[in-house]
Amino acid sequence: MAITIQTIHDDFSLLDAWEDRYRYVIELGEALPSFPEAERTPANKVPGCVSQVWLTTETGSGDNPPLTFQGDSDAHIVRGLVAIMLALFSGRKASEILSTDAEATLKALGLDEHLSPQRANGLRSMVKRIRRDAEAALRQTA
Repeated sequence: MAITIQTIHDDFSLLDAWEDRYRYVIELGEALPSFPEAERTPANKVPGCVSQVWLTTETGSGDNPPLTFQGDSDAHIVRGLVAIMLALFSGRKASEILSTDAEATLKALGLDEHLSPQRANGLRSMVKRIRRDAEAALRQTA
């Protein structure tokens, strides 16, 4: 079973030191399912990330389809951030994705103040890509 954003939030609240939180983020990344080599394509690469990040989107059916994401990165901490984004967005309906405030979630976790500007930009690029895919899914059903 995939980890939920609530579980991540609860686990974060138990960790006081940022080294422990970083270690936890890295462990989240290590727990991601393996990403198919064939999906490491330019089309799946998320632009704006210093590290390489790949993201695939599978769109379900219906007027407000659920979207399932799979992702990976070549950097340990970024792979953990990918895992957090997947916990936040994957499996949710397109309209839910568009109404989810990723910045507020990152702030609640305290990540906003502990990421380098490059990593924060990369995270925003990932969120932008996820939101774009959700918008496209809604347009396809309209």
